[in-house]
Amino acid sequence: MTAKENGVAQFLRRTTCGWITESCIGVQRVGDDPMAIFRGFPEAADEVVAQWVFGGCQFHDAVQKAMGQACWPMMWLQGDPCNGKHLSGFQAVLVKGAPIRRIELDGAVVGSAWSDTDADYCWLTGILPSDLSAPRVAQTRQVFERMEAVLKQAGLGFLDVVRTWLYLDHLLDWYGEFNGVRTRFFEERGVFNNRVPASTGIGACNPQGAALVAGALAVRPRHRNVKISVIASPLQCEATNYKSSFSRAMELEFPGRRQLLISGTASIAPGGESMHRGNTAAQIDLTMKVVGAILESRGMAWQNTTRAIGYFQDMRDAPLLADYCHANGIQDLPVVNAHATVCRHDLLFEIELDAAVSA
Repeated sequence: MTAKENGVAQFLRRTTCGWITESCIGVQRVGDDPMAIFRGFPEAADEVVAQWVFGGCQFHDAVQKAMGQACWPMMWLQGDPCNGKHLSGFQAVLVKGAPIRRIELDGAVVGSAWSDTDADYCWLTGILPSDLSAPRVAQTRQVFERMEAVLKQAGLGFLDVVRTWLYLDHLLDWYGEFNGVRTRFFEERGVFNNRVPASTGIGACNPQGAALVAGALAVRPRHRNVKISVIASPLQCEATNYKSSFSRAMELEFPGRRQLLISGTASIAPGGESMHRGNTAAQIDLTMKVVGAILESRGMAWQNTTRAIGYFQDMRDAPLLADYCHANGIQDLPVVNAHATVCRHDLLFEIELDAAVSA
């Protein structure tokens, strides 16, 4: 369902398995009132497991107040190239039918844990370093260690992580250093001997002024009929080939349904080089073909998308994604667009996407 009214464009996607219903709500500002996107949200605060807000950090306190001092995990992101004067939208994931347990870190809610008959889940959002004055490399290590500590509170471990979100302030200045810390942490925890999570790594700052803020989704199966697999991209090489430690996609297979988590994807050739430098429309075209090929390889299509985030170096290019979808028959893609820096200076667009089908 997609609708435009009262200065906002919004979508709602629901997937149901047994007594559990997972929903994704996305809202994009289309009018002049930046606070309009938060009116009426949430209807049930105890069902929100994670939320992303995209826009200027100066709005942070006002938004918290408008939502009644949100008691759920939130990730606030102001893109590196963003002037901070706008709120562009938000995306939230809700779970209905299972009790949600909140997990705190330093007095802030940063995790939501729940269970069903198939698995135990924990969604982390807004994980910050313990020392904001430390060098960026040290802050990165702290973030991974704190993610692990929060997961432990939920009875899970880092090897249960299937996806991460990593938002680096001024990413292009130190992405290589960040990758080195992540790789070392993964080596120490045995991640490369298990499965490397899907991921999004984007340039965006946060209200706290940390070098980075992070999130993760962890899933631990309760029986052998739940399978978690790394999925390759038919049109791109593995990211580990160019020393970036993430998988192109992960698939969660449950009795009755399959869920696909596609990492942040950009205009990168099979050999790993950036394509269509300076041409956002061409980069969108290639990126969407890459994502479409991953969907097709798992027997899915665009209409199976449950949520997506499009990241733009220049928000004036956002209509180009809508143009692509219209030209290629992709109707009502549940995407929220954000102002951010992609992991290479010559990449102008990136998209992450989840999809689900009945098994």
